[in-house]
Amino acid sequence: MSLLNKGLLLCSFLFVSFSPVQAQWKLVWSDEFNKDGKPDPANWKAEKGFVRNHEQQWYQEDNAYCKDGKLIIEARREAIKNPKFVANSNNWKENREYSEYTSASIITQGKQSWQYGRFEMKAKIDTRLGMWPAFWTLGNEGEWPENGEIDIMEYYRGDLLANTVHGSMQKWKGNWHTTKKPISEFNDPKWSEKFHVWRMDWDEKNIKLYVDDILLSDVDLEKTYNDKDPSKNPFRQPHYILLGMAIGGDNGGDPSKTVFPAKYEIDYVRIYQK
Repeated sequence: MSLLNKGLLLCSFLFVSFSPVQAQWKLVWSDEFNKDGKPDPANWKAEKGFVRNHEQQWYQEDNAYCKDGKLIIEARREAIKNPKFVANSNNWKENREYSEYTSASIITQGKQSWQYGRFEMKAKIDTRLGMWPAFWTLGNEGEWPENGEIDIMEYYRGDLLANTVHGSMQKWKGNWHTTKKPISEFNDPKWSEKFHVWRMDWDEKNIKLYVDDILLSDVDLEKTYNDKDPSKNPFRQPHYILLGMAIGGDNGGDPSKTVFPAKYEIDYVRIYQK
């Protein structure tokens, strides 16, 4: 066989072998964070105040900004007066006169949402004690957890987590499918100094969660119907994205000896669909 024919045969083989895989995903939305300043208001809005999980930070929009092609979510140790302070209140959102920390959580709720696809983020996370960065989704319809939660990336106290949550019989208590992977298992002392790619491949049958192409979790959607209303599957509806870095709270650990500021740096977020 001539070199030309061998070359044509090889090209045909590569086309048949790889093109269908490469062609099955089409980029439908992305934010590359290439414009310095505030995150694009067409895509993102900022959460405000004390929001969830007894966390120690006050969320404010000033702590999320784009610079040099990255989205920076910056946590700071600073006192912010709580406008909802009530002395001796039993409500954790009211009984602190000041917040000791600030950070940001930006979300696409009401602006962008998707049902199924490949959700991908390239980011570098701060893995010091007290840090709780996340890349996650919530369903558009229903109260938590009946609306469904997907934690594509969550980190605290040495572990990466890949989770889904759907509704149980109890109000505000979810059925969790949780995978934990200690970052020490990567055997890379500089792992936390590098950017990594987190990915979700989601269709009507499964949710698969990855970091750097390592499969962390594979959830069968036939097992995620809500207990109260078995006709509802929260992972068969559009979801919106949340990007944020919490401090302390129920899971983050004690941040008191951590040097601030702390940064969660995101290179891009991309959504592909078939």
